[in-house]
Amino acid sequence: MQVGTMLLAFAVGAGLVLQVGMNVALGRALGSPFLGSLANFLVGSVAIAAFVMLRVDLPGRAQFAAAPAWAWFGGLFGAMYVTVATLAGPRIGALLLLALTVAGQMVASIIVDHYGLLGFAQQPVTTMRLVGVALLVAGIVLVAR
Repeated sequence: MQVGTMLLAFAVGAGLVLQVGMNVALGRALGSPFLGSLANFLVGSVAIAAFVMLRVDLPGRAQFAAAPAWAWFGGLFGAMYVTVATLAGPRIGALLLLALTVAGQMVASIIVDHYGLLGFAQQPVTTMRLVGVALLVAGIVLVAR
């Protein structure tokens, strides 16, 4: 088991709660949740650009061309998440927001894994996986009350 990787994923998940609060504060200060989301992406883009410039060899034209066209649109999902979280977080609370986000990820993950989509290894749906999702949904019902 890759404990280090799992702990890192857990920490990043916890950071999402902080990110929502920070984006809400930015949106309020700037007068628009969309501007708060834009600021989030600008800061993130500068940070990752600095890391890339220091640590990664830049790809050539052939490598850019080799990427499937659909892969270039992944950032849209990040933008949608940040914007929806900035809008919904103050209305439904951090716990319900993140529980629903995780539920959406789990449902999509079961489908992606089952069919081996997007380069993921094919892992069939099992009863235990479905029970896990059902328990998560039950938890959301409890959290939402």
